Amino acid sequence: MAEWITGRVKARTNWSRNLFSLVVEAEVAPFKAGQFTKLALEGDDRKVARAYSYVNAPGQDPEFYLVTIPEGQLTPRLAELLPGDELLVQRTAAGFLTLDEVPPGRDLWLIATGTGVGPFVSILAEGECWQRFERIVLVHGVRFADELGYRQQIERLTAGRAGFCYVPFVSREPAEGALGGRITHAIADGSLEARAGLVLTPEHSRVMLCGNPQMVRDTIAELRERGLEKHLRRKPGQILMENYW
Repeated sequence: MAEWITGRVKARTNWSRNLFSLVVEAEVAPFKAGQFTKLALEGDDRKVARAYSYVNAPGQDPEFYLVTIPEGQLTPRLAELLPGDELLVQRTAAGFLTLDEVPPGRDLWLIATGTGVGPFVSILAEGECWQRFERIVLVHGVRFADELGYRQQIERLTAGRAGFCYVPFVSREPAEGALGGRITHAIADGSLEARAGLVLTPEHSRVMLCGNPQMVRDTIAELRERGLEKHLRRKPGQILMENYW
């Protein structure tokens, strides 16, 4: 049975009209960068819970990146929380979008849409990735430029890392420094690789995907055209994934 503990909001950040982060004081169990836990609030007759990835590195105050779903049962209420307010946190983390699941390789591609960038911020902050890979590419796709959450933190975490490349995508408006359109189209036409200065190959590339399930499916299809396959413990491959709802 899952153990729930009471947490208290320590800080919040509003990124855009419907994107926000919560830093929570809670005695959670140790976890691996890339894993998720569940947040919950008590409803009229039951607990309403959803899974959210840790954005922080292990050992830091738990932090979560959320998007408000207007018709949702939980996120509109979480969006109203202020420092000092309480919520429930599942003590133990879960999930396999972690570096210890990634087979050895030269290049690590972290491809996310929306709040799916959260676990990759945790992985960059934890730091093992810098020892494991020569090149790391973080790809973050959003609709509007103000939805590129954690951009400044990513810049701080990667400052001076010659092997790192950040590639933002903004699909619904022009944005300085960002590619337009969809990530999958940019894989298909080669523009993502051109921007990163790196080629996707089965030999060298290891790809972690997190975000919109349609993006995940379409990206896997494009990567298979390049000879990359899903990684399974019984059959090693190059692609690891997490659908973000």
